[in-house]
Amino acid sequence: MGRGHSFPALTPAPIRFMMAGVTGRRKAHMPEQIEGSIERVTFYSEDSGYSVLKVKPEQRYPQAQARDGTIAVVGTMPQLGEGENAQFIGDWTTHPQYGLQFQAQQAIPLPPQTAQGIVNYLSSGIIKGIGPATAQKIVTTFGQRTIEILDEEPQRIHEVRGLKPQLAKKLIDIWADNRVMRNVMIYLQGLGISAKIAKRIYERYGATTQFVIDQNPYQLADDVFLIGFRKADQIARNMGLGRADMHRLRAGLLYALNELAREGHSYAPRELLLEKAAELLDVADDAALGQALQEQTSHNALRQDTLQPAPVGQAIDAIYLPHFFRAESESARLLASLAQCKSQIIADHRKTDWNAYLKDLSESNQAQLSPQQQNAVRAALTSKLSVLTGGPGTGKTTTLQMLIHALDAGRYKYSLASPTGRAAKRLGEATGKEASTIHRLLSFSPEDGGFEHDEDNPLPAEMVVIDEASMLDLRLFYSLLRALQPTAHLLLVGDIDQLPSVGAGNVLRDVIDSGIAKVTRLDQIFRQDDSSHIVSNAHRINQGAQPYTDNHSKDFFFFNIEAPEAVAEQIVLLVRDKLPAREQLDAVRDIQVIAPMYRGAAGVHNLNSRLQAELNGDIRTAELKLGNCVFRVGDKVMQTRNNYDKDVFNGDIGFIHSIDPLDKSLQISMDGKLVNYEAMDLDNLMHAYCISTHRSQGSEYPAVVMPVLTQHWMMLQRNLIYTAITRAKRLVVLVGTRHALRIAVENNKVAQRHSGLLHRLRV
Repeated sequence: MGRGHSFPALTPAPIRFMMAGVTGRRKAHMPEQIEGSIERVTFYSEDSGYSVLKVKPEQRYPQAQARDGTIAVVGTMPQLGEGENAQFIGDWTTHPQYGLQFQAQQAIPLPPQTAQGIVNYLSSGIIKGIGPATAQKIVTTFGQRTIEILDEEPQRIHEVRGLKPQLAKKLIDIWADNRVMRNVMIYLQGLGISAKIAKRIYERYGATTQFVIDQNPYQLADDVFLIGFRKADQIARNMGLGRADMHRLRAGLLYALNELAREGHSYAPRELLLEKAAELLDVADDAALGQALQEQTSHNALRQDTLQPAPVGQAIDAIYLPHFFRAESESARLLASLAQCKSQIIADHRKTDWNAYLKDLSESNQAQLSPQQQNAVRAALTSKLSVLTGGPGTGKTTTLQMLIHALDAGRYKYSLASPTGRAAKRLGEATGKEASTIHRLLSFSPEDGGFEHDEDNPLPAEMVVIDEASMLDLRLFYSLLRALQPTAHLLLVGDIDQLPSVGAGNVLRDVIDSGIAKVTRLDQIFRQDDSSHIVSNAHRINQGAQPYTDNHSKDFFFFNIEAPEAVAEQIVLLVRDKLPAREQLDAVRDIQVIAPMYRGAAGVHNLNSRLQAELNGDIRTAELKLGNCVFRVGDKVMQTRNNYDKDVFNGDIGFIHSIDPLDKSLQISMDGKLVNYEAMDLDNLMHAYCISTHRSQGSEYPAVVMPVLTQHWMMLQRNLIYTAITRAKRLVVLVGTRHALRIAVENNKVAQRHSGLLHRLRV
């Protein structure tokens, strides 16, 4: 319940300051304010600060008050105790189960106004051992000045007759500590910071919070989880900092570089960075930005390096975030070292008769290998670094199975892994061997924030195979390389024509183009029949040819519809009715809608809303509302950020098993296990009836439905369409226009990623 540790009330001065701050900022909507005494603490979460209180208000609210005169106040706030007075700022909302309640955005503790109120407050549980009788002694001694004396002359508590010295000391210490926290919380809320975020900030800085923020509010963006540059900038502007303040410019450069990293760049050319920062910060002072950049690089807050393209080209003045600079330069060093080091596997195969060896391997495993596949197996066993790439149906899995048979026969230790849990599961099913995510392989430690396997504790594997390597970003690749023994082999398996990684870097393509690895490209199609067009259309698209859209196949269909609203309507009809009836598919579990963009009538957001309403819209189903988002039992949801404590990762899909509306928590079934999500975790969830193409990488679905419209022109490119349709095992349905499909197939201009790994590998 959390009532054993509350915090003392403050004097009114900072409260009036805080209210002035709120009034001055809110123009579009003026929140309501209520004051009252806390009668009961129904619920309090130590982790998130989410509270459910029963408050007796000073004013009457007939529609909201219970028989005992209390109203329900909910929200994330500082811990408050029974008997305490507080002011709440927020809005009235109607909960489907609990009725009218006040949703507090801010909660401001107020000093008790009466002697009895002070007695109730002191005996509410803030200090173990002080009950009503002891509290009455204290108030009898000091009267209505009790709170003032505890704030300003706490040693006088020893004047209370009958109060044990140890209990008096405990009261003084706890009162002082918690008074600091209350002051900080009110200071932060006065800057427009919600109680939830304020609690996070205090946990980071403690009593030094106000000093840190007064010195540089942009420090919050670096130090506090979920406070990015935009929020820190808003706080700074509320404090009166100007647009061209040097703190703002320095932080803005980091923000701009992070935004470019989100677009996939591991570095930014100097001019691009300054241009991006000027745009994001809305400043036109190039000299000031240049000075800020000079300061950041001189203090190594940013790293500057000169890259020389090979064989000829103009030198690039590259600016890095420090962790990307380290990951890129160290990855190049580790790859070069790995490639040069000898191995036992190579030594064992130095005198191998490869024709006979590969023939025996094929016959013993009853699998015929093409010359390309044979070359891939040989390359993996004779080269420290190798790459196996190819499109759908070209035999990557068969080749990998043969390699595993060879490793088993030689009794070599090996590990199989993929960047995502879904891809790892597929890898394990395809090979019949244990496979894991790279994070699990390297044993990520949530407590330390790093991997247990590194140079000092390398993996015991003599060969590591990474599937779906097109999804491998720079930082994860660096962590993997650090964990390899110098004598180990590394095989990267992936389709180079798919979308690149979501994270920064261009790892697979850079490794292939550098020439440091032995590369095998499979281009002979095995998995295909005359009535199937998924595989053939994937290869046609990849070669720049238009796919067959005559609807004469059994597994590839095209609905020619132009209006985005009509496309959305058709997709709903297909998922809800037509495909389940025709193909015996489960509308929620077997059919995945994949959209190129998030916005628009046929975008991820709208299609999720429409599909949820049609597939899981029963109002009798338990649900939880968070702003404009509604989660219901049975909803298909996706994790959007790695959470190592819960053992769930970005891209994992599950189904809501149960909801507790009181504490705003969920239980989600993911891969057969139930995962608990508290209120503070729900920011990491999104509905997954429809997902973006990037989020579909590494997965396979029985059926894929995709809108293809000219309004998606920014994302209409060949590798996006190719990636989406290669996610389907049994059925692909495109809904849109052939003109939009033609634009996508003809657009083979893969967005350039600024990556220095290739330059460093060629040095």
